Amino acid sequence: MTNEHVAAFALWVYAAMSAISFVAYASDKAAARKSRWRISENTLHTLDLLGGWPGGWLAQKFLRHKTGKASFQRIYWITVLLHGAGVGWLLSPYGRDVLHALAHV
Repeated sequence: MTNEHVAAFALWVYAAMSAISFVAYASDKAAARKSRWRISENTLHTLDLLGGWPGGWLAQKFLRHKTGKASFQRIYWITVLLHGAGVGWLLSPYGRDVLHALAHV
């Protein structure tokens, strides 16, 4: 897989995960307004950690959802940092070796 293919794949993953995360935040906001079953904060954080954090951030800003809850915000930013650390590791020589090995399994 070339670097261009990896970059294109990463963009698709970010776009897909961000869309899923945004929809999850929007669904949770709608459920909160109607006093219905809510999406757990752990689920929202997991989606953000898996690459959906840009969509989560956009949902927070545009939908004004979870912006006033300090505990949620703290964990949200920790997930963003952990995600960034994971991507940084994958881009390191060690992470590239792991990805290369996985691609040839």
